[in-house]
Amino acid sequence: MTDLEIPPPVAPETRHHDLRARGLTLGYGGVDIVHSLDLDVPDGKVTVIVGANGCGKSTLLRGLVRLLKPRAGTVELDGRPLKDWNSTEIARIMGLLPQNPVAPDGITVADLVGRGRYPHQGWFRRWSAEDDEAVEVALAATHTTELADRTLAELSGGQRQRVWIAMVLAQDTDLVLLDEPTTFLDISHQVDLLDLLDELNTAHGKTVVMVLHDLNLACRYAQHIVAMKEGHIIAQGSPTEIITAEVVHEVFGLPCQVVPDPVTGTPLVVPLGRHRP
Repeated sequence: MTDLEIPPPVAPETRHHDLRARGLTLGYGGVDIVHSLDLDVPDGKVTVIVGANGCGKSTLLRGLVRLLKPRAGTVELDGRPLKDWNSTEIARIMGLLPQNPVAPDGITVADLVGRGRYPHQGWFRRWSAEDDEAVEVALAATHTTELADRTLAELSGGQRQRVWIAMVLAQDTDLVLLDEPTTFLDISHQVDLLDLLDELNTAHGKTVVMVLHDLNLACRYAQHIVAMKEGHIIAQGSPTEIITAEVVHEVFGLPCQVVPDPVTGTPLVVPLGRHRP
């Protein structure tokens, strides 16, 4: 049992969705970052995107939730081009935690987490007991209940990160996308958070897609790994298939050995660096 736990769900059963990219090109200004990329996000699994800094991981996540308009190609959700969905429809199905989220000055933890419920509001549906319960569940799951009345500015980096994750949980989407969610967390809280996301997947059926820098944690928690280099997918598949010394060297330029993790049996990357035997 982990420190971060999800109380019994209050929302309807998670639905299955088909999210895919075809010939997707994304960029900023005059520079293309992602090039003619094809990707099928495995439904109901944990997918981790890995790669060196600047290879297009974060850009790809932004394109998958329509925060970045494709320069070419398409993103499709359930067989419909994402451009044909309205923003509320997308926000009810996909939730994204970006790398550097920004909150209004002076906002409290409870108010920020409550903003995750906005996609579920409407002209004829106001704040309800269901919304209160969803926020309480999200706070409890991330162990931030005791922080509810404090402002975000008062919190440490690790506490703020857990509050942002609580907001995504309160949104209660079937697909959860996170860009480097373990940033600012110490190793204990990193493992707690990844255990929480694993439970979202295994116990609640949610599809999780995230960017991680730690290859060994990626191998432990991913069912599907996408390895990127310079805006292209170099390899994808299960950790055992993908994480080899050859792929790690190609993607990161890192000489290493890959051995079985003594705890999980998943690939464990041992960098060689300058301290070679």
